[in-house]
Amino acid sequence: MEINGVQIDDTFAEGFPIKAARVLITAVTERWALEAAREATGFGTSVIGCPAEAGIECIVDGSETPDGRPGVNILICNMGYKNLENSLLWRIGQCVLTAPTAAAFTGMPEAEKKFDTGKKLSFFGDGYQKQAELFGRNVWKIPLMSGEFIIEQDFGAVDGVAGGNFLILGQNQMAALTAAEAAVNAIGKLKGSITPFPGGVVSSGSKVGSKYKFLKASTNTAFCTSLRSDGVCTLAEDVSAVYEIVINGVNQEAVQRAMKAGINAACRVPGVLKITAANYEGKLGTHQFPLHVILE
Repeated sequence: MEINGVQIDDTFAEGFPIKAARVLITAVTERWALEAAREATGFGTSVIGCPAEAGIECIVDGSETPDGRPGVNILICNMGYKNLENSLLWRIGQCVLTAPTAAAFTGMPEAEKKFDTGKKLSFFGDGYQKQAELFGRNVWKIPLMSGEFIIEQDFGAVDGVAGGNFLILGQNQMAALTAAEAAVNAIGKLKGSITPFPGGVVSSGSKVGSKYKFLKASTNTAFCTSLRSDGVCTLAEDVSAVYEIVINGVNQEAVQRAMKAGINAACRVPGVLKITAANYEGKLGTHQFPLHVILE
C-alpha cells in the first residue's frame, strides 16, 4: 500500500489496556485554561517511568462547557483505577486548583466508574468548603485568596487503550519532524485521543526489555540510524531519521481514527519514505491496529 508515494508497511501497532479519565478545565480565558491543562498533564509521557500518561485532548469554547467559559479537555491515564484516582487527586489539586480562575469538571459524566475527587479536594477549604449545585452539576466551592475554586464532586473514568502508534521514516531529520508535527496537528482536531509525548512526538522509540535486567524498556536499536556501523540498524540506507507518534484513546475506535488521520497527514509531507508501526509479538498488550486495515 502507498499513500502519496509513501510506502505503508503491512504490519500492526500493538496497544494495551489502560484506565482513562477526561477532565474539563475552564478559566476566564483560553490562556489560563491552557496553563492549567499544561501543568496538569506534565511528566505524563509513559508509565514506563511516569506516574501517569496524560495530554491535552482538545480546546473547547463556552458552548461546550458547564460554566460557559473557555475550556480545555485533558485525558489522564493509568494502569489501574486506584492509581488513576490518585493521579486525578494530585494533578487537579496541585495544578488546576492552583491556577488563576480555573475550575474542574468531569468530561465523562455518563461513565459508570466514578471517583469522588471533588469531595476529597474540598478539604483544602479547611472547613469552609461548601457543596452546591451549579450549571446542573454537583460541585464543591473551595475558598481561595482570589475567589473560589469550583470542582465537580465526581469524575468519571473508562477502560481505554494506550500505545497505538506509527513510525515516520524520513530522508532527513527535518522531513520526518515536519511530518510528525503535521500528524500531531491532525490528531489534535479529533476528540477521544491524546499524543502524550513532548509535542506529541517520540524521539526515543523503545523496545520491550533490555540486556540490563533492571530495565523494562530500552532504545529501539533496530531503528537507530547511528548504529548502522554496528550492524544493528535495520533501516534502509536512504532513511536518516525516525519519529514515533504514540496515541492513547478512550476506546479502540478513537485510537484507530487518530492513527488514520495522523498517517494521512504525515504522508503529505515531502521527504517521508515509509510509515510503519511498533509491535512486540504480543509481549506488550492485547490490542492490535493493522495499518492497512485502518487506512482502508
